[in-house]
Amino acid sequence: MPMKPARCYTHQDKPPYTRKEYIHGVPPPKITKFVMGNVHIQPEIIGLLVAMEKGVIRHNALEAARVMAHKYLSSTIGDQNYMLIIRVYPHHVLREHKMMAFAGADRLQEGMRLAFGKPVGTAARVDLGTEIVEVRTYAKFLEHAKEALRRAASKMPVRTRIVIKEVGKS
Repeated sequence: MPMKPARCYTHQDKPPYTRKEYIHGVPPPKITKFVMGNVHIQPEIIGLLVAMEKGVIRHNALEAARVMAHKYLSSTIGDQNYMLIIRVYPHHVLREHKMMAFAGADRLQEGMRLAFGKPVGTAARVDLGTEIVEVRTYAKFLEHAKEALRRAASKMPVRTRIVIKEVGKS
């Protein structure tokens, strides 16, 4: 069954559903690596992708953003010149009430009666000002860091902005 569009989950006002010890059948998140590049770098600048609204970011969107930013930085400035960090973790379990969609299905199911849903994936809940992605690099690669964060932002279902900080200054 194909995934629902991100707009079905992006804005949720319900409490988080995170107690995995009570939830059976939670699929593992697609994103497995959260730190890439050179972990021993002494950065001059830090680029941040910051959420501008409250929302829910699914695990496959985080993975897509990670792949895009990592591939761009790796090919343009080299693996030894940056460190990429995904700052949020998909704890929130997404549920979906599966409906049958074939001829005669109306006689087999009860519709939305007592609909709770089965786990279909995980997501990270973000608030205003949450730092989602971080790129640490040297000052001469500032434009490449901005471009990598812009590409990562294009995969996010919430509005974001790019913030650049100099290390040692606040």
